[in-house]
This record gives sequence, C-alpha cells and structure tokens, in this order.
Amino acid sequence: MGDVTQLLQRARDGDAGARDLLFTRVYGELQKLARQKLARESTLTQLDAPSLVHEAYLRLSHQPDLPGLNRRMFFAYAANVMRSVIVDYVRSRNALRRGGAVEIVTLLTGDQEAVFKDQEIDILDSALHALQRIDGRCHQIVEMRYFAGLTIEEIADVLELSPATVKRDWHKARTFLLEALHA
Repeated sequence: MGDVTQLLQRARDGDAGARDLLFTRVYGELQKLARQKLARESTLTQLDAPSLVHEAYLRLSHQPDLPGLNRRMFFAYAANVMRSVIVDYVRSRNALRRGGAVEIVTLLTGDQEAVFKDQEIDILDSALHALQRIDGRCHQIVEMRYFAGLTIEEIADVLELSPATVKRDWHKARTFLLEALHA
C-alpha cells in the first residue's frame, strides 16, 4: 500500500507516467470499495456505484496538483470528493424538480439504515462542515466510512489508528450528525 504514497511523490515531481499509474491503481481500489459498499449496504442515492466512482475519478483526475502527500491523505480527499458528488447530484435533482413531489434518498450508515429526504441532504452537508470544524478526524472517518465505503479496519489502517479508536470516533460522529439532523 506504500506504493500509492511513492506514486503520489513521483507524480508531484512531474513524472506523468507515475500519475497515470497512480490513477490506474487508485481507480481500481475505488471501484472495489464501491462494489463492496453496494453489495453490503445498497446505494447511497439513485446513483449506482460505478457512476459515483467515475464522477469522483473524473474530479480527482482533473486536479492540477494531486491532493495529499501520502495514501492516507489521498484517500481522505477521495472520500471528500465522493461526498461532494453525492451532494451535487441531489442538489441538481432538486433543482430539476423545482419543488415537486419529494423522493426519499436512502443513506446507509453501515450499522442501521437512515432515510433522508432530499432537503435533509443540505442539512447533513452543513452538519458535516460543522463536524469538520469541531473534530477533523471524526469528519474524515465519516467521509471514509459513509461516502467511500471503507470498513472500520480499513479506516484504521489508512489513518494509522487502532480500530477501537476509529469505532469510538465513528460513534461520536454519528451521534453529532443525528443530533444535527433532528435539531
């Protein structure tokens, strides 16, 4: 897994071949994560897993400077991009409907299902921004777990934390977000 960090560094140094190889390697990993998430937890929105990964990949590949200095930072940024894709998708769908009948978007937390109306996506996005200001690590964990589909163990590996610490932060973040949604 250290080769992602090495490829990031080589790409940052101007090696176009390393950039291409990095995106090939990361794209495959993101596809795998999306398929696992879809099989395990259904869909995030009406987007399917390949569409989510493709849009996130396009956004990542158009970055002039690759984000992150290492694998952990890169995947944290990729999770943020996935969240952005989902929020943009729901906002676009709302703009097209112009106040028509409300559809339900199902978002799964991995432990229990949570159902949100389209308008609540904006509240969730605002709550995530607030969580980021309060506790950046909890915010990263939410993005990696919820939007990128990583398991507790995978997040622990990426963030170089114990699984117990990730579980505590995941619980703390979920509590914060649920309170924000019900406020």
